[in-house]
Amino acid sequence: MPTTQLVRQSIRFSSTTPGSTTGSTEGSPTQSTSSASSTANNTASSAPTSGGTTAARTGSSTASGTQGAAGSTTRPRRPSTKELLWMAVAKPLLAAGMLAGSILFWVNQYREHYRGPIYPDQAYDWLEDKRSLGVYSFLSVQNNNCDKEMAHTKPLQETLYNEFVGRIKEDDVTVPIQHGGYEYFRETVQGLNYPIHYRRKVGAKDAEKECLLDLNSLSKEFPFVRLGEMEVSPDNRYLAYSLDTTGAEQYTLRFKDLKTNQVLSDSIPNTYYGLAWDNDNATVYYTTLDSKCRPHQIWKHQLGSSSDQLMYEEADERFHLHVHRSKSGGYIFVNADSQVTSEVLFKKTNQLKSQFTVFKPRQQNIQYSVTHHKNRFFIITNEDGAFNSKILEAPVDNRNKTTEYVPHQSDVKIQGIDEFNGHLVVYQRQNGLRQFEVHDLANNNRYSIPFNENVYTIRPADNPEFESTRLRFGYTSLTTPPTVYEIDLNDPTRHLNQLKQDEVKGFNRELYQSERLFAAADDGTKIPISLVYRKDRFKKDGSNPILLYGYGAYEISVDPTFDMNRLSLLDRGFVFAIAHVRGGGEMGRLWYENGKLLKKKNTFTDFIACAKMLQESKYTSIKKTCIVGRSAGGLLIGAVITMKPELFHTAVAHVPFLDVFKTLHNESLPLTIIEWEEWGNPNDPVYAEYIKSYSPFDNIRWKTYPNLLLTAGLNDPRVSYHEPAKFFLKMHTDRRIHKQKLLLKTEMGAGHGGKSGRYESLKDVAFEYAFLLDDVGIKE
Repeated sequence: MPTTQLVRQSIRFSSTTPGSTTGSTEGSPTQSTSSASSTANNTASSAPTSGGTTAARTGSSTASGTQGAAGSTTRPRRPSTKELLWMAVAKPLLAAGMLAGSILFWVNQYREHYRGPIYPDQAYDWLEDKRSLGVYSFLSVQNNNCDKEMAHTKPLQETLYNEFVGRIKEDDVTVPIQHGGYEYFRETVQGLNYPIHYRRKVGAKDAEKECLLDLNSLSKEFPFVRLGEMEVSPDNRYLAYSLDTTGAEQYTLRFKDLKTNQVLSDSIPNTYYGLAWDNDNATVYYTTLDSKCRPHQIWKHQLGSSSDQLMYEEADERFHLHVHRSKSGGYIFVNADSQVTSEVLFKKTNQLKSQFTVFKPRQQNIQYSVTHHKNRFFIITNEDGAFNSKILEAPVDNRNKTTEYVPHQSDVKIQGIDEFNGHLVVYQRQNGLRQFEVHDLANNNRYSIPFNENVYTIRPADNPEFESTRLRFGYTSLTTPPTVYEIDLNDPTRHLNQLKQDEVKGFNRELYQSERLFAAADDGTKIPISLVYRKDRFKKDGSNPILLYGYGAYEISVDPTFDMNRLSLLDRGFVFAIAHVRGGGEMGRLWYENGKLLKKKNTFTDFIACAKMLQESKYTSIKKTCIVGRSAGGLLIGAVITMKPELFHTAVAHVPFLDVFKTLHNESLPLTIIEWEEWGNPNDPVYAEYIKSYSPFDNIRWKTYPNLLLTAGLNDPRVSYHEPAKFFLKMHTDRRIHKQKLLLKTEMGAGHGGKSGRYESLKDVAFEYAFLLDDVGIKE
């Protein structure tokens, strides 16, 4: 029987690992069982027949008595010379040989465990067949095992869930956003999982709100519902929206006539993020996916038409597409991006028969984006060595004639711009914190807005009106709930007008303290750490448990934000910390460059350095150190627990990328080729060796690992469910888990983001927190 089948049968039908001698043996490898039987038989048959007969007779005589028929005692027979030699010489030698063989066997077993798996890694590949009933059964069994293992925490999970819900203002409304004579807003209703989208006319007396979209009604038909795009036509009549009902991020594009309140028959499957209306109010541009879930085509759809026109197709598998309409309404832009290179195509609105034109031909390792403003374009680019980007401007009628508008700065990363009629807002990052700078285009005056907290973040809000003089943005910190501010760009006092702050019932900000620390990496680089704790629960003597979070990939920054659910950990004595490791974008472009490709291990060693510093500084101890990451952050968790398992007590890896080496070899999987510019192409031996040296699946060894919770989404197109499933099974099969807790929890009807619906997702958070709290000895 092939090894793959042996592993599969062992897990599906037996609660023991292959080769186990306890419990059911139905799933044990035939080879192991037959070998044991053969060894026993060979041992018995290797002894002389007379010796075996003697043993049998002795046992028999003990049972039946030693007297003969006449009642006399039978005299023992004298052993022969051959038998004496057997007992004196051969038998001890055989016993010694068997002992030596046994010792060698277990030494080899240990060496095999230490050096690599008992079964070849291919033995776990059967888990990659999503259509297999065996795979579905395996995942279901592990979900059941997970529930059984966590059954004793059910009361704690319920307590946590009730705390989460108790903090929410369940009946709430967002700050209205004005656009095109209407104000748009969302309402949440107690007991309903999804927000309801509304609008009403601006300035109309007693204007009634009209419902644009209510996902709660759709959720009655589908267990999973997620909104992708939602755009109203320029004349405000039609709504284009896209829905994902599986979690696979394959959206169906639909249209609604807001005048008649009827959904049109137009239905376009297999679309992705990105949508743009043309000015005729009947033409829409959208993206579609290829077989590998890559957005590779731009199509044009006319309302009522069943035949759409292909406008552009990206042949290079490293690139993915996104389409959007300029804020000015004058252009449709298509962005073609790889991890390190970009190209922009554009066309004017109102010119329905025109094709897209390349703004500037792509050059390897050169990235740029384009924004339209009246008679000029603003261009953010990293060309000419501007690794943190600079801003150029060019006239619309001569886009190749560029002049520098904002120069490159080595300590300031330019991240984006927001254009208004009289102003330009530049979003940037310095010293790990987000900022924005306002440019008055009439007089070139520039100013920034300072903030008081040492750990915070700001985020652009929706500012769809080009003619507006008011800028909205979001502000939050580890101790400040999400807040919406508005500033008048012409106001010399620069007064911040607070429009709304999320209400968190029972929250007292004065009870909590945030800090910003730095850990020294192996090469001396200072790694920022943002953390928060409850003052009256924090002792700084190593007794507090900590939850350390990390990501470190794709130049994505993990900013310090407020999470009302997290209060349930802080109120029980936890410290929460974020390790801003290299590979992210917190400290600029070079921070990212120094945590990718052949420098990827910096991400992992940075995280380890942060954990050590927090332990040595008595924020926590090894036995109270919990770590968590998601997606590429799940890879981080897998890497650090295989590199330094002794530093961590508990780990949670959500939808983790763990089988890195094999996945990057498999070009048939979604997004693999796109990923080569992030991790390296394993067809190059240099990269192959380096990737395999940290790939978590390939580095499981005979060690004591932290207690571990792995989560997956069966419909996940980004990180396949089989990544955590194979990691889980390999740990079990190779008997490397010792006594630690190892759980696999798979959402069978969701994808990368987990369950949809606010109440359902809170149940998953309660499960995770119960796992963490229970593991550090907090039972209620």
